[in-house]
Amino acid sequence: MINVSVLGATGYAGIELVRLLASHPEACIKNLVSQSFVGEKISKIYPNFKNVLDIECTALDTKKIAEESDVVFTALPHGASKTVIPDLYGYGVKIIDLSGDFRYNDEKVYEAWYGEPHTNPELMKKAVYGLCELHREAIKKAELIGNPGCYTTCSILGSAPLFANKLIQTDSVIIDAKSGVTGAGRSTSLDNSFCECTENMKAYKIATHRHTSEIEQECSLLAGEEVTLSFTPHLIPLKRGILATIYANLSRKVTEDEILALYKEFYKDEHFVRIYDKGSLPETNHVAGSNFVDIGVKIDQRLNRVIAVSCIDNLIKGAAGQAIQNMNLLFDLPEEMGISNPGFYL
Repeated sequence: MINVSVLGATGYAGIELVRLLASHPEACIKNLVSQSFVGEKISKIYPNFKNVLDIECTALDTKKIAEESDVVFTALPHGASKTVIPDLYGYGVKIIDLSGDFRYNDEKVYEAWYGEPHTNPELMKKAVYGLCELHREAIKKAELIGNPGCYTTCSILGSAPLFANKLIQTDSVIIDAKSGVTGAGRSTSLDNSFCECTENMKAYKIATHRHTSEIEQECSLLAGEEVTLSFTPHLIPLKRGILATIYANLSRKVTEDEILALYKEFYKDEHFVRIYDKGSLPETNHVAGSNFVDIGVKIDQRLNRVIAVSCIDNLIKGAAGQAIQNMNLLFDLPEEMGISNPGFYL
């Protein structure tokens, strides 16, 4: 069994991770850390765990957690992880971080988009970007994994074959993405309250959203050149789910059948990537509650433009499920173990 601990266990991403780990056949939960609920049972905070998982939340004790764990998941706010993880790393425990603190190859990019210096750039350079479909072999040997963001996972996987096959003009990419409200986390905010979100849709952080830089980093690696793109997120009245519509001008004439064939070839060995047949497009209710990413592709022949539609569950493939996928790789388990269930649909 793999002994696991979760820091930040009572946030939305953290508790989804706990829910999935509780039924993982090779995981044994040792510690759930929540500074807000020290001494309270997880089943009191989240009653859906009653008679399933009744352990108490604890305060952060780095030494105890490291000694009792094979892997630690840090589902902490951005900025907090980079202060906690260096202590954990010193004990040699495997770490999967769900924040943005260890996702970048260049600390200057992090500092430009997060507006603060990175306190441990040397450790950042040792981290592996945990997008399993692109960095599987490096993940298997990693000590520290920067688990990708939700918008980024949806956007990168939706566009990766286009960049890798040099099918698009890399300065023409526009990503229009829409997310459910859980993407904003559990903290209270007027903007995320029911009356502000229901029957409403809004764009936010236009041209400034942090995930833009993360998408550009990975797409640049795929393209073999520096990529800059336009990314606009929107908040929609769903609890969970992301749909990204990706537009790019084609660099040469190709048919829709050729594009679909390239996507299917690119992802032919990927259990969690489902490419839709010609004429079909994914929807958020196809993936909600699952670790799958669903992708459909269309070509606007009139404009010589490709349009890819990509969907994920932001809490699972965009956070907790992807973290477990990384754990499975680290410990040489079947990659789909514990996360292979289909979506809710309803």
